Amino acid sequence: MLRTQRQKKLRNIGILILRVGLGIMFMLHGYPKVFGGPEMWTQVGSTLQVIGIDFAPMFFGFMAGITEFFGGLFLMLGLFFTPSLILLIIVMIVAAITHIASGDPFTAYSHSIELAIVFLSLLFIRPGPYSLDKKLEKRRRRY
Repeated sequence: MLRTQRQKKLRNIGILILRVGLGIMFMLHGYPKVFGGPEMWTQVGSTLQVIGIDFAPMFFGFMAGITEFFGGLFLMLGLFFTPSLILLIIVMIVAAITHIASGDPFTAYSHSIELAIVFLSLLFIRPGPYSLDKKLEKRRRRY
């Protein structure tokens, strides 16, 4: 019995480490895109031309940065967990498709695919008890 409780606690700590680590990395990755201004947004959004999206590059670049930065923040906090993961999965899939369509080597897009798999897995694993979603859920039950 004690061993099972210890394993469960260690599992939850592992999920927390995964969430915080990935969240920080995505915030760092998205920060220059969000705060880079219109030139950066247009540059990021213009990469979508390879897959046939050639309108509103500034909007799409900004949205990619917002998704990475705030998706990372929400992932780290365990807040809005499911919607954040779905948006991050979409960004990773689009990034991989863009690299593939550009003819880039596997090493250029493999990381995007790996992260999409991790985020998909987290959808099933859930954020764990050390998350704001869990805290809010408990609070809602009381009322």
